[in-house]
Amino acid sequence: MRKIKKVLVANRGEIALRIIRTVKEMGLDTVAVYEKPDREAYFLRFADQAIMIGDGPRKDYLNIDKIIWAARKSGADAIHPGYGFLSENPELASSCEEAGITFIGPPPRVIRDLGNKVVARDIMKKANIPSTPGTGTLADGEEGIRQAVEFGKENGYPVMFKALAGGGGRGIRKINSEQDLRAQLPQARSEARSAFNDDRIYIEKCIESPRHIEVQILADVYGNVMHLGTRDCSIQRRHQKLLEIAPADLAPDVLEAIHQTAIRAARQAGYVNAGTVEFLVDQKTNEFWFMEVNTRLQVEHTVTEILTGIDIIRQQILLAAGGRLEIPEERIHLVGKAVQVRINAEDPKNNFMPEGGKRVEVYQSPGGPEIRLDGIVYQGYKIPTDYDSLLVKLTVRGYSWEQTIQRLRRALKDFLIIGPKTTIPFYLALCEEKDFCRGQFNTSYLDCHPEIFNYPDTEREIAKLSKLIAEIHARKINPYAY
Repeated sequence: MRKIKKVLVANRGEIALRIIRTVKEMGLDTVAVYEKPDREAYFLRFADQAIMIGDGPRKDYLNIDKIIWAARKSGADAIHPGYGFLSENPELASSCEEAGITFIGPPPRVIRDLGNKVVARDIMKKANIPSTPGTGTLADGEEGIRQAVEFGKENGYPVMFKALAGGGGRGIRKINSEQDLRAQLPQARSEARSAFNDDRIYIEKCIESPRHIEVQILADVYGNVMHLGTRDCSIQRRHQKLLEIAPADLAPDVLEAIHQTAIRAARQAGYVNAGTVEFLVDQKTNEFWFMEVNTRLQVEHTVTEILTGIDIIRQQILLAAGGRLEIPEERIHLVGKAVQVRINAEDPKNNFMPEGGKRVEVYQSPGGPEIRLDGIVYQGYKIPTDYDSLLVKLTVRGYSWEQTIQRLRRALKDFLIIGPKTTIPFYLALCEEKDFCRGQFNTSYLDCHPEIFNYPDTEREIAKLSKLIAEIHARKINPYAY
């Protein structure tokens, strides 16, 4: 066991605040780091100490040397990377080891192996875990094109180009023909180089319209591994998740098979800490294939927490300190259904374009039974232009899918955010769509339901009234009184 007294959070925004809250509940000290554009950020108010690491934007949150410097300067003996930024960078974990700092996540070797999608697939093959047909890393130049064309001929189209270092839905291209393949391979390499500083590409056979199912796992240094159930992340845009539902609506025997496969995958990889094993599932046959392992906390961890009552970040800290998994299996009964939606300052009708630079003039949040909010928004909050547009994550739980949708609809209607456009009207339209209400969706859902984006833009009367009240408050006079 390693004693942890002070945790540095190597992240920003909503997830930084989420981590800080649990760390403080555990009686530990917290250190936040920030770039200059974040100097007045909401999450900084809750940390015991805050250290500016550079002018930014973004580059300093990605600078390992500056993160380690801040930990040493503050006396932090542990670092939690959150998600995004450096969370899946094995060099941060290695640098922590060298500096004698506890990294709250998997060992560097595990992050490195599972971050390389080809190596990860090879690890799963050794455990007889099914993966979709795929190649190794494609060679450079004409040889790589030849390998790709050969794979397409053998396995048929469509296929997927994937960046070896990809993540978060980036670095993925669907290819429908040999002509398409030849044209897009150089572009895919360029895209991967720009996003990940690594232009290595491999190919997988494309499974059309599957369900995207993930399993939350916890593992300790003694070889104990357990699952916390499944999440359905099928509704996506550009291979990026929009909402997450727990548990997945699959037959009990299929769920159990996926749970046990995820545990086997974690053991084969020598996994330690919290992670997520992801699968593609054929809707008709229930056949499933390994896709990847996310070696970090997931954005959607809240749907698992609200069902199980287990604080995953608390478990991460205990496991990083060398603790043993001591959660009784009987606690893992996922009663009911939970859903998380991401309230972003984006315009869904305009390809989810961010509303950076706009200010939240009025903010009122919902409440009530089984409603959870994780966010950084408040009245007067200015949407950043340099970072992501997430305002707040809304997580809702009910005892049936029908009740969960009813509760989600009510909570969304109770939100009042005036200033930027948000994803709230999009989610409200989703709550009225028949297939969604029946629980029938897959990764092609948005392509098959374009009518969801036809929701009205009318401003509610209460929103107009609240906007007027805010204006009167700001000006100290009623502008419409004369």
